[in-house]
Amino acid sequence: PGNACAGPKPIRIIISPSCPPAPPPTRSPGRWSSAGGCDFAARPAMSAVEQTVLWSPIVDPAVVLLGPSPDFLAGARMNVLDSASVVQSSPEGKLAILGLAARSSQLLSLPGSDPDAPIAAIIPLDTDFVGRVEALSRFWRTIEGRPALPDTRMTTQQRRRLRAMMLAADGRADGASYRDIAFALYGQRRIAAEPWKTSSLRDRVISLVKGGRTLIGGGYLKLLRHRRRP
Repeated sequence: PGNACAGPKPIRIIISPSCPPAPPPTRSPGRWSSAGGCDFAARPAMSAVEQTVLWSPIVDPAVVLLGPSPDFLAGARMNVLDSASVVQSSPEGKLAILGLAARSSQLLSLPGSDPDAPIAAIIPLDTDFVGRVEALSRFWRTIEGRPALPDTRMTTQQRRRLRAMMLAADGRADGASYRDIAFALYGQRRIAAEPWKTSSLRDRVISLVKGGRTLIGGGYLKLLRHRRRP
């Protein structure tokens, strides 16, 4: 949503679970949740592609943590923040974005880090270890100028379903019926091929709307982590 032609400058938003919730926009009651949002001077009507969104490492394990390298390890100075497109101070340290689009990595330079001294990547041994290592590998390939590795947190099929869920939830929030949403997603000919009340596509659309509402209500934060197998 939002008008990209209006000309406002990009606004930086830090997403952290410790921030106070921001009130939802009044233009679409019930459409947006404050889960994970902060009460900053941001434009809720603007999409994430129109403003820079910085994530807290508490929320997104793909944020690469950087700190001082141990003194006993010899290493050259590598101030990656010099080439970062965005640098924003936060209570957790300096947040930065390095690279563009699919090749971008978000970094967090921890307090006490010396930009003129060798740095090290910090990987906590927690349940998000695999995701952190993958994010570090993507970051390293970026600064080495190598082809970017795919982000495996979501498969192609999951991305398609995510798009369908958001379209379905937006349509329902705008007053569309389940049948209208099905027309938009699957086409009129396919919907007319069987009775609507007993159609499997009707159940699918209802499931998509429910899933989209769950994402909007805060479930989107799960997309930032790899699925954990029981």
